[in-house]
Amino acid sequence: MRIRTLAVQLALLLLVALLAPGAAQAQALRAPDVIFVPTPQEVVDVMLEVAHVTKNDVVYDLGSGDGRIPITAAKRFGARAVGIDIDPQRIGEANANAKAAGVTDKVKFLNQDLFTTDISEASVVTLYLLPSLNLKLMPKLMKELAPGTRIVSHSFNMGDWKPEQTLDVNGLAVYYWTIPKR
Repeated sequence: MRIRTLAVQLALLLLVALLAPGAAQAQALRAPDVIFVPTPQEVVDVMLEVAHVTKNDVVYDLGSGDGRIPITAAKRFGARAVGIDIDPQRIGEANANAKAAGVTDKVKFLNQDLFTTDISEASVVTLYLLPSLNLKLMPKLMKELAPGTRIVSHSFNMGDWKPEQTLDVNGLAVYYWTIPKR
């Protein structure tokens, strides 16, 4: 009986040890900078249209939430897309949404900090962040993104960096910029 109890305890310990790395991944990397507010689908569509997204693009959505921007980029335009979010719950939701939309071969969602993740492969970057976060992110965008990379922001601008286009979608602003030549 003691051997059986010991075997059960060892099995439970092994199970906990194996599950611990997954449990650690389920915790947020740090507190999110913003609460999740989804971008309305009509705004998503305009954001991707103004950026002239095609099947040749790699769209990065920084603060991707439920994944609607990367999913739309893949489904409607055939683009490859990457969603970055600090909240593992949102990553799980986005992956489930991508599966339901049938685009798991074109999108991936990474539980990473948008200020530290490598975004250099992006040809289009989408944002729905607060103005202060856009400003904090601007040096990273200028440093890591190639000239000609398109940036689209829902609702919030980039301070003194004037957008090339500003669109109104039922009272919601969409701002568009292109990374300049160096």
